[in-house]
Amino acid sequence: MSGLTLRLKAPATERINLDGITPAKLASLAAHEIARLNVGIEKNGLTLGDAFEISGSPSETLTIEGSGAALDFVGGGLDGGTIRVVGNVGAYTGRKMSGGKLEVRGNAGNFLASGMTGGTIHISGNAGDNAGGFIPGDRFGMLGGVAVVGGNIGARAGEKMRRGTIIVKGKTGENAGTRMIGGTIWAEGGIGPLPGLMMRRGTLIGPSVDSLLPTFVDCGKHDLVIVRIMSRYFKSTLGDLAPKPMPLFVQKIGGDTAAIGRGEILLPAN
Repeated sequence: MSGLTLRLKAPATERINLDGITPAKLASLAAHEIARLNVGIEKNGLTLGDAFEISGSPSETLTIEGSGAALDFVGGGLDGGTIRVVGNVGAYTGRKMSGGKLEVRGNAGNFLASGMTGGTIHISGNAGDNAGGFIPGDRFGMLGGVAVVGGNIGARAGEKMRRGTIIVKGKTGENAGTRMIGGTIWAEGGIGPLPGLMMRRGTLIGPSVDSLLPTFVDCGKHDLVIVRIMSRYFKSTLGDLAPKPMPLFVQKIGGDTAAIGRGEILLPAN
């Protein structure tokens, strides 16, 4: 495969921070400068060359092989090009990503796509808690772009999410859409228990929901053209990764009425 390839030399003895390790940044550096980049979190200063075998030459594609749950911030700050990961990754994958494409052939840890504003993420496996959520110090969670998860995601997905889309081929965990301000979470396998806690705006879509908070109300059956428009858009941009279209009529559940109450959960109408 063309481009630069990083192969993990051995199981990590400390967490490795790959924030800012992007095709654009590496393309501006000489080989010896790339090897000296600090990616450790301890005072000894683990370098990229210490942790990885580096081969190839910088281009629009960066491949990371032999990765694991100790690799944090993979794709952090990505603004163009493609990062491909063979294996699992840790927390904060795609943190503040603004463009490009991040592909992970494995699972991702907590806070996937936190602060993301653009680009596309595809996780073939599962993702942890707070996908698209915010971290302390941030005002909002996910702010744009698309994250596709091939498996399930953990609790509180989309917490304080403002824009963007999370597509889940499996199921969400508890409290998806907590304090959600905007954006869309589309879960093909169903929505877990008690979604939308203190949700102000935004949309949750799925074939079913395990249980609802008492502050959500049934708003009846609707023919929502916007849902069909979204389906066509995702099909044209994501191809096989797009969610399956919803039926013509959907049941709309509004809430959280304990907050502004303009959020919505869309389910197939009976």
